Amino acid sequence: MRIQVLGPLSAEVDGGSIVPSAGKPRQILALLALYPGRVMPVPTLMEEIWSTAPPQSALTTLQTYILQLRRRLGTAMGTDAPGRAKDVLATRHGGYLLQVPEESVDVHDYERLVREGQVAFETGDNAVAAARFKAALDLWQGGALVDVRIGPILDIEVRRLQESRLMTIERRVDSELRLGRHAELIAEMTELTARHPQHEGLHSQLMVALYRSGRQASALEAYRRLRMRLIEELGVEPSPQLQRLHQAMLAVDPQLDVLAGPRHTSTFDLFAA
Repeated sequence: MRIQVLGPLSAEVDGGSIVPSAGKPRQILALLALYPGRVMPVPTLMEEIWSTAPPQSALTTLQTYILQLRRRLGTAMGTDAPGRAKDVLATRHGGYLLQVPEESVDVHDYERLVREGQVAFETGDNAVAAARFKAALDLWQGGALVDVRIGPILDIEVRRLQESRLMTIERRVDSELRLGRHAELIAEMTELTARHPQHEGLHSQLMVALYRSGRQASALEAYRRLRMRLIEELGVEPSPQLQRLHQAMLAVDPQLDVLAGPRHTSTFDLFAA
C-alpha cells in the first residue's frame, strides 16, 4: 500500500485506489494514515467527524464507515486474500488502526528526510542538508489533504504539517545561502515573501540574498516594505534581529559576507544578539 497525504489524499493497493468518495470515510482514512500502526481511539474519530455534536447513532455509523473502507480494501487486494482487509484495517480495544509500514505513507518519508537534513545542517554539511530538505519538500503535491473535509483533529495535523513545510523551506534556503547560492535564490524568495508577507525569517533571507548579490538598495527596500506592512497591519516594528540585520546592511558590515558556520541555525542567528 502507498498513501499520500501531502497533497490530494491517495491510497493505492496493487494499483487500485481505496479512497472512498464520501467525505466522512475519507476523513477516517486520512486520520488513520497519519498514524500507521497506532490505535486511533473511537472518541477521537468521532470528534473528527462530528466535532462536539455526534448523533445518537454515531458509533453504529462509524462502524459502517469502517466496514465500507474494509470492503474497498478487500476489493483492491483481490479475492485470493480473504480476511486480509481486517488485518490491514484492524479493530483493537477502544479503536482502530491501519497496519501498514510507516514508510508507505509519504508524510513519514518527509519527516525522515527533514530529520536527516537537520542533522547535516547542524554539523555544517550544507550540501547534504540542502539535498535532504529539497527531497523532503519535493514530496509535497500541494497543500496537505487538500481534497479532504477537515474536522478539528485533522485541522491540527494539517496546520502542523504546513508549519513544518515552511520551516523546512527556511532551513533549505539557509543551507543554500551557506553554499553561496544567493543569486539563484532571489526569484524564489521574492515569490515566498509575496505569499507570506509578514514572515520575517523569509524576508531576512531575501535581504541577505539580495545584499550578497550586490543589490544593497533592493535589500533595504525589502526591509522598508516589510516594516511598513507590520506597522500598518499589526502596529508593531520588525523584530530586534531583523532591525540589526537592516543596520548591518546600512553599515556594510563585513559579517554579512561571511557564510554562516555550523553553530548558526538560521540567517537570523547572525544578528541574534
